[in-house]
Amino acid sequence: MFKKVTQTVAKQMDPKGDLVPVHSISDQDHFRLLCLVRRKRKARFRPFPSYRRTEFRLHDVLLPGEGEDSVESLLPSTASRSPWEFTTVGSIKDRVDGTLSIPIDPAEVEVGGAASMSKQWHVKLEKKHILVAKLEALREERKINMKHTFIEQLRKARQNLYVIHETIETSEEARYEESTQAEAKFMAQLYAKFSAKGTTGSKQSITIPRGCTLAFRAMQLTIEDTAWGFAHRELDALEKEVKEKCHILSHLADELNAITVKSIKAVMRDRSLLEELSEKMEAVLDDPDNCELTTQSPDLEVLLSTLKISARCDLLSLTEAISYTLDAFSELTQDQLLLLLESWEVKIVPQQLKLVRSILEQNAEHSTAAGLLSSFSQQQQQLTTAVLEMSGVELQGSSAAACKKENFPSLAALYAALHALHCLSAS
Repeated sequence: MFKKVTQTVAKQMDPKGDLVPVHSISDQDHFRLLCLVRRKRKARFRPFPSYRRTEFRLHDVLLPGEGEDSVESLLPSTASRSPWEFTTVGSIKDRVDGTLSIPIDPAEVEVGGAASMSKQWHVKLEKKHILVAKLEALREERKINMKHTFIEQLRKARQNLYVIHETIETSEEARYEESTQAEAKFMAQLYAKFSAKGTTGSKQSITIPRGCTLAFRAMQLTIEDTAWGFAHRELDALEKEVKEKCHILSHLADELNAITVKSIKAVMRDRSLLEELSEKMEAVLDDPDNCELTTQSPDLEVLLSTLKISARCDLLSLTEAISYTLDAFSELTQDQLLLLLESWEVKIVPQQLKLVRSILEQNAEHSTAAGLLSSFSQQQQQLTTAVLEMSGVELQGSSAAACKKENFPSLAALYAALHALHCLSAS
């Protein structure tokens, strides 16, 4: 829920900018002014920058200066009130009723239901920032300690370092509430392991403390940087990226494939395992010589042990492929991952991959989405429809499908996840 709040705040305050939402309330203390962060590896399903926390602040990696601490003096005074204060208030109530007829020779299945949703929030915000000019001046006054172990690690991994120079924080305690009520014939026809017939409802709330960081901006400390963008069509670029990142997954030896598949299935069932394995893979890519590949999970233990004894080139290529796959998983909901797992087990991932690709093409005249969806069996159609709708795909008429431009990242993540699963199946 915290992620929903921070994404809403970032979108409202800077719809097309580089204001980055904080995803976890437990991590927010590591995204304050002058905290150092690392940028996550680029992916087509991440249209905006994404960063990882570190355990360091700027003054931790600078050589000592003379006199007064020139770093801490950059911080705004806690005694003064910020002139940059905002309030975001929202209340959403919505109800949707609908049906979709899916023709299946010789019968027709009707998928329908109704759902209502309400959200309420009232958040007072305060903007804190450090002038970039002051940080540039500090660069001349205080030099980076190139012998610091963290800096050495970054240089070895050829990674850039960023410092947070602007934050959006809560100026008062805030509360966010969300409730949903759903009644669906559609869900009743899905596999029992994912749903139940009848009416379901849920109510969630979160209290955010005063002074909590919700979003931030960061600037790079190094002079090396490569601009990123879409040089080709979005789908062409996505396909190229996915094939490059996941290529090795389709060429694993049988034993290594079985080990990898076991761990991938485990993280699809358990979000905490997904986060743990993601952290391990990032640690390998950051510093392959000094990472600790240990775990308490039997579902991950064999994979990590195998990676530990792998040749360096094999270690890095497989780790990068797994990390990319987990990044795609992280952009999907837990329900989607469970539905994808079922799709993988009933061997319809290749068909789903073709279907998602046809939707991404965004060409109604030549789209093959309708034909591809109608080729599934009844249960496969229901399973696939649920996965697509969770990525913002709108089903129109008799199996036609469309995706709005703003939902491209979510559908791109689904495409990347399906491609990775397909590669593992073909290995």
